[in-house]
Amino acid sequence: MSNNQVRPIQRDLKQDDLLVITGAGGFIGGSLVRYFHDLGYTRIRAVDKKPLRNWYQRTPGVENLCLDLSQSEACVRAVENAVEVYNFAADMGGMGFIERFRVECMRSSLINTHMLEAAYQAGVNRYFFSSSACVYNTLLQQDPNVRALKESDAYPAMAERGYGWEKLFAEMLCQEYWAERHMKTFMARFHNVYGPHGTWDGGREKAPAAICRKVIQAKDTGTHEIMIWGDGTQTRSYTYIEDCVLGIDMIVHCDELIATPINLGSSELISVDNLVSLAEEIGGVKLKRKYDPTAPRGVAGRNSDNTFIKQIFGWEPSTRFKDGLTKTYAWIEQQYYARKAGERVVEDTM
Repeated sequence: MSNNQVRPIQRDLKQDDLLVITGAGGFIGGSLVRYFHDLGYTRIRAVDKKPLRNWYQRTPGVENLCLDLSQSEACVRAVENAVEVYNFAADMGGMGFIERFRVECMRSSLINTHMLEAAYQAGVNRYFFSSSACVYNTLLQQDPNVRALKESDAYPAMAERGYGWEKLFAEMLCQEYWAERHMKTFMARFHNVYGPHGTWDGGREKAPAAICRKVIQAKDTGTHEIMIWGDGTQTRSYTYIEDCVLGIDMIVHCDELIATPINLGSSELISVDNLVSLAEEIGGVKLKRKYDPTAPRGVAGRNSDNTFIKQIFGWEPSTRFKDGLTKTYAWIEQQYYARKAGERVVEDTM
């Protein structure tokens, strides 16, 4: 299938089938709620542990529940009568969080275990798990000019400590629930999803949001300098949120991908220094750069090999990073000045 022959999405859904999306008070979950609502699905249950006032997005006409899904009883309530379940609930954040709080990240195994069993007992048709590129063997990511990682590169396993191992274990659970119990499970390995309505301050933000905020703040305060974690050579690929939610929809409704991990990420490799340069260009400012080699920096390089997803769908995430960052910068700038004016804004996912 060529890249201009995108496979149409074939959903075995009625408009009033119940879709359950957990972690819906966060970035990707909240965006997926809005995506399905805008497609005309009339029964969506959004679930998150945070109080409603702290949710990033709340879509009109959606059932919102505040539940702690590390508790099995809460998972049973969450998936009651569900036809499809999309599980984004997790304790996570950017590199500064997942390197410092590994116990919290690994405790998400409670959520994943209870959610899978509850979904199985409820007779759910399709179950999606949000995995991560952090499952990949870290020994393959020691050079900023890293080769793109294909799905098989998760084994032999040497995932990132804490968060990466938790995600890899949950993938195995999803595979076994299909193999042994015949529940259709799907999983995507996200590569650094970013965009408007994401975490932009408070310690859990990822690099694009953090750099945008730092540039905005330096410009506003007149300090005209920026602190960069690491030496600036680290590389990543970043996936714009609209590409991410579309990819999730495609993956969950493709039976060729049952119990099969797949990359969901852009293949455009960006260094941290280049990310700073793009944010400076968008902001119309040039800053003095300082580097903190002791700060969390993660692996030296990581990129997504999109051979498999292009083979299946004739599609891959295609939003140019500069275009996505421009929209992200504008949203964070609005949030920054709203907070400065004394308005209440949501800054992190606590």
